[in-house]
Formats: sequence, C-alpha cells, structure tokens
Amino acid sequence: MARAIRIEYPGAFYHVTCRGNERRLIFQDDVDRYKFLDILGASLKNFDVSLHGYVLMNNHFHLIVETNDTNKGE
Repeated sequence: MARAIRIEYPGAFYHVTCRGNERRLIFQDDVDRYKFLDILGASLKNFDVSLHGYVLMNNHFHLIVETNDTNKGE
C-alpha cells in the first residue's frame, strides 16, 4: 500500500526513514556512509531542503528535514 501524499508548504518538517529490504544492510562500511552523506548534501541543495538531524544505522536511516520552499511541479 502506498503512503499518503505529503502536504507540502514552506517550513514543513518531515521525518524521513528508509530501511533495507528484509532489514538487510544498506551501509556495508564507512565508505558507504560517507558516499550517502555526499549524495544527501547535494540533494539538500538541489531541492532546497534543510537537514536538522540524521541517524545512519546499518540497515536504515532517519532524517529530520524542513522544506524551505514547496515543489512547484518542477
């Protein structure tokens, strides 16, 4: 079942999480974690989102993000 559509507005906070299939590892080592953080940093700039906190576990991660602007259908 798909999740409900998120309501978007500037200044909205979201708890974003992702877990590996069948709780498998998504990060094998620190190299994977640093690569993820590099991609995350670029994505935050690209989508104009602020990161307020994060946790990287072996098989999942959590992000607390804030939208600075809404997605204008771009």
